[in-house]
Amino acid sequence: MNRAMIEIQGLRKSFGTLEVLRNINFSVAQGGVVALIGPSGSGKSTLLRCMNLLVTPDSGRISVGDMEFDFGSRSPRPRTRALAAFRARTGMVFQSFNLFGHLTVLGNVMEAPLRVRRMPAGAARDLAMAQLSKVGLADRADQMPHTLSGGQKQRVAIARALAMEPQVMLFDEATSALDPELVGEVLATMRALATAGMTMVIVTHEIAFAREVADRIVFMRDGLVVEDGPARDVIDNPQQEATRSFLSHFHATPA
Repeated sequence: MNRAMIEIQGLRKSFGTLEVLRNINFSVAQGGVVALIGPSGSGKSTLLRCMNLLVTPDSGRISVGDMEFDFGSRSPRPRTRALAAFRARTGMVFQSFNLFGHLTVLGNVMEAPLRVRRMPAGAARDLAMAQLSKVGLADRADQMPHTLSGGQKQRVAIARALAMEPQVMLFDEATSALDPELVGEVLATMRALATAGMTMVIVTHEIAFAREVADRIVFMRDGLVVEDGPARDVIDNPQQEATRSFLSHFHATPA
């Protein structure tokens, strides 16, 4: 875990007059897990979308693996093919599942390998089944999405992202749309990915989970990184008053 898989330098983003990200800097080691926490509106989700280039930063630099993009008035916009290659390296899981309702569970997971990676159908099927096994849903391969629980749908969404065999996984409040009794199964899947060495950045309000699974916590407020450090240190003994105030609303139980 000594090589940086993700590097963010001087990242800024505004929407009109609202500056959402203000000079963001941090890195994630290969195999590292970073949890982004902070109040709503602090810029966490925008930062994650910038890391996947679903949102184009106004300035700064982003690198994932050996691919790097610079942004600013003098930097050319990334070409479509380069964007596609970059996004293939950064699997992303959103709050909503966004599954294709007309495809089976297996069909949903096969779709990107077939359409984007141009894999033969047999190879795409084998890959999709392997990813469904990884999230504990191989036995649901032939079901339609509407027959699944919310937790199962989110696990299919994770399998779909993994089917692109990304170098990093980004999770944007992956459990926030779930009923409380379904949250655990999705967190267990994310925990298994972390244990297997997947590089991950997780936006979450599950503070106890972040304390257990993340190597580092990045606390954001008002578009700034306020505190960045080892997960248990930040949660158990935050150094900044803003971090202490935020965490006082949670009751993280030590693992």
